[in-house]
Amino acid sequence: MAKRALLVGCNYPKTQFRLYGCINDVSEMQKLLLNMFHFNENDVKVLTDELGTPPEKLPTRVNIMAALRKMVDEAKAGDVLFFHFSGHGTTISSVEPGQPFREDEAIVPCDLNLITDMDLRHLIQKLDENVSFTILSDSCYSGGMIDQNKEQIGPTRVKSIPPPPPELHFKARGIPIGSISHCLLSVTSGTTPIEHGTEATPKFWGAIIGTVAGLVGNILPLIFKKDVSISFLPQNEQRALLSLKRSMSEDEGILLSASQANETSADLRGGPLTGGKAHGAFTYAVLQGLDQKRGQEPLTNQRLVKEARKFLQDLGFEQHPCLYCSDGNADAPFLAHRPGPRYK
Repeated sequence: MAKRALLVGCNYPKTQFRLYGCINDVSEMQKLLLNMFHFNENDVKVLTDELGTPPEKLPTRVNIMAALRKMVDEAKAGDVLFFHFSGHGTTISSVEPGQPFREDEAIVPCDLNLITDMDLRHLIQKLDENVSFTILSDSCYSGGMIDQNKEQIGPTRVKSIPPPPPELHFKARGIPIGSISHCLLSVTSGTTPIEHGTEATPKFWGAIIGTVAGLVGNILPLIFKKDVSISFLPQNEQRALLSLKRSMSEDEGILLSASQANETSADLRGGPLTGGKAHGAFTYAVLQGLDQKRGQEPLTNQRLVKEARKFLQDLGFEQHPCLYCSDGNADAPFLAHRPGPRYK
């Protein structure tokens, strides 16, 4: 049995989307995987946008998807796969003639070339039925990232939660799709929307579409050609890709999301709670929960999310981590392989 992981941290330095805790998140998660879960160092790939990082190690869409495809293509029955994303999220509403209303959730790589829920489900469909694939997304609106999965811990309303104490400084890990559209419209030909450490010169692409989602879907292919989400391909190309795989209803990845699909997630500035380091509130809660159980009975996926949710609720955060997976995987230890068919 092999264990492989991809850890992605996007702080978006020198941009208006700047976060502070994402690189720290993946650094601490890497230590935990190596020391507590016994991953081989060569099987844990890390992509961050720390200043000075070479292009091939930046968390662009192309690099993230290439690493995910490699991990999935090399997986064999019994393997454990883990994808941790720490950064911004967004939602994309789509209204197309003759098509039902659709809202996609997406994570935001450092170049703004979105990875949507459809991309992740398409990857999961390629897996052998006896491979475990866990996604931990510490980003806004992450509750729908593999929305075909069974909801084990889902949306809730908790009233009268005291607000976080004033010493807890944080910002939301989400970018409105309109802000992404504006940034994409301002790029120069041949550069990425937020090229690492540079400023983009405004330039109008000349393509006006009726909706913000349509605008993003039109501009991304202009900049990135065919290296865009399945969600932004023409309908006939989408159908051709998805028809090659098994039915979406069998999608059985394990998703631990930082928030519900309609909620933001907090990026904590360094303070007494976190030992002076900036972190994502959800990742920090997960790390604390796992670290406190060292040497004890492993936490199940369900118990881990419940404890993280309580941790954040006690601090006054209005975000509710969720768990989406099969019944068997809900009761399986976090990052442990559960023998037997996944589809029940």
